[in-house]
Amino acid sequence: MSRTKAGSPHDPRGKERFNEERATYTVASAQPDLETGIAAIRDTVKTLKPRPGVYRMLDARGDVLYVGKARSLKARVANYTQVKSLSNRLQRMVSQCRRMEIVVTNSEAEALLLEAQLIKRYRPPFNVLLRDDKSFPFILLRADHKFPRIQKHRGARRAKGNYYGPFASAGSVNKTLNALQKLFLLRSCTDSFFNNRDRPCLLYQIKRCSAPCTGRIDKAGYESLVREAKDFLGGKSSAVQAQIEKQMAKAAADLDFETAAILRDRLRAATFIQGSQAINASGVGDADVFALSAKGGQMGVQAFFIRGGQNWGHRAFFPKNTNDLAEDEVLADVLLQFYEEVPPPRTILVDRELPEQELIAEALAEKAGHVVAISIPQRGTRRKLMQQAQRNAVESLERRLAESGTKAKTLRELAEFLELDEVPQRIEVYDNSHIQGAKAVGAMVVASPEGFEKGQYRKFNIKSAKTNDDFGMMREVMARRFRNLAEDPDGEQGRANSHETVWPDLVLIDGGKGQMSSVRDTLAEMGIENVPLIAIAKGPHHGREGREVFHFPDGREKTLPVNSPLLFYLQTLRDEVHRYAIGAHRAKRSRAITASPLDEIPGIGPSRKRALLLHFGTASKVRAAALDDLKRAPGISEGVAQQIYDFYHAGG
Repeated sequence: MSRTKAGSPHDPRGKERFNEERATYTVASAQPDLETGIAAIRDTVKTLKPRPGVYRMLDARGDVLYVGKARSLKARVANYTQVKSLSNRLQRMVSQCRRMEIVVTNSEAEALLLEAQLIKRYRPPFNVLLRDDKSFPFILLRADHKFPRIQKHRGARRAKGNYYGPFASAGSVNKTLNALQKLFLLRSCTDSFFNNRDRPCLLYQIKRCSAPCTGRIDKAGYESLVREAKDFLGGKSSAVQAQIEKQMAKAAADLDFETAAILRDRLRAATFIQGSQAINASGVGDADVFALSAKGGQMGVQAFFIRGGQNWGHRAFFPKNTNDLAEDEVLADVLLQFYEEVPPPRTILVDRELPEQELIAEALAEKAGHVVAISIPQRGTRRKLMQQAQRNAVESLERRLAESGTKAKTLRELAEFLELDEVPQRIEVYDNSHIQGAKAVGAMVVASPEGFEKGQYRKFNIKSAKTNDDFGMMREVMARRFRNLAEDPDGEQGRANSHETVWPDLVLIDGGKGQMSSVRDTLAEMGIENVPLIAIAKGPHHGREGREVFHFPDGREKTLPVNSPLLFYLQTLRDEVHRYAIGAHRAKRSRAITASPLDEIPGIGPSRKRALLLHFGTASKVRAAALDDLKRAPGISEGVAQQIYDFYHAGG
């Protein structure tokens, strides 16, 4: 079976590529049937009522093509059967639709929120997609301890406490957090570290903690610091600074120069936070500012995050699948997807009127639990903020277009250097990591013209390869990666664009001739041909970058000039897979260090494992214990004791 089987995604006769994030699809020998799609929609319309809700269009494989909301499902879905009124993009979508899924909601606002949630989950190729791999960081002031901890937080907000954010980046939150520790001397250590201190740690010595763990500050004094921190983060920074200035002046008047010096340092930290705000947002309160720019067929959205009159950073977004869509529609979709993960502030400033603006504000208010106002600023500080956001939106998009042009040129050079038929859209890079064969892990990273596709990364726990056999490890990784494609080259049995059903345009291997031959032979044994392969080795001066040698499947070798942009790009790919492989290996090694032999016994959970270790002391003593001794362990029933005994003495 060959990779170039007719109808496969890489038929050399050429056809339109399938790429989920580009909203383009493989054109098979028979064009998608528009009438079939319309018939499927008409069948759905017959069952619908004029109720608000959300609809999903699915293709023949069951993949979601599009998610939409409607005030009246019956009327909205019926519109898709009026072919002449549909754009080419919508006609293409309808032609691929084979069935629909419907969810009825209580209100149109509820449907709007559900639509954003489903778009985030399924990432349909015909919806505008807000592509952002990282969640936003927050500062969390916990409330589950008598001496609350201040820390950086990402992800779900399950911990009890006050969350302040979002911050635009980890860098901005780290700088603010460091300054806040100097300003309010709040602890940042974990509870277990806090509970086991008998003397202050280094943070106390460098005046970044008040050391409540060893009683250097009492509960009342610490609570006063916490109140000041809440006031400062809540927008009362001027009042907090004035209070510190008053305390410093009093300490100086009382000749308590040590206290005055500490207060002076705290005041400097407050000034640093205020001075680091590149944008004047005083008097704005809590607000997010969004401005959109369009150029060259692409759109960019610039967002400023203002909390308590302080600028907590800005970020640029470049939504996908925006062709043939109005700019205001794109901005509305960006807002809804952005606030799917981030709590909306009371004020959202935009640079243009949005479609269904009142409905969007109602939906966000329902999500936030407070009133949300969406408006276009006309004068004053808010107008200046918007003008600055608009300038940043234009500049960010221009930089993006320039970078895209450079990346496109580099990829064209890559195709020429590696003698590829066309510019690669999906590059897979492979590496292994282990210590003398122990805890071996294989890694795959994926790159596209848009950058690294971290959602497509994959780890392989090496199982069959012998100790310290790099070539055998690479063979196992390749066999597991391409197994499903060898059996199903068209990807008809799996979900579209998953790891198992998408062909790479280029496979890049971190290694030399040995790794190349291992990969080449493995794929040949599986009947897979014409997958472009290249191996990158560090060359004769191992460890000196710039002397890399590129090994081809036919044994040829090539090099690139030391200052070549293409070489820098290929080094970046190799370094990324190396980083990912080492991280996966270290995580596996760490889990092994903390693992216990008791973990292998079926039915023994954390509580029983803890009870056994407390009773016997070590896992080896549990293994050597007699059945009667196991029965006497607290929390261990006769049946469980027999199970443990049988596990260790099955052969005896």
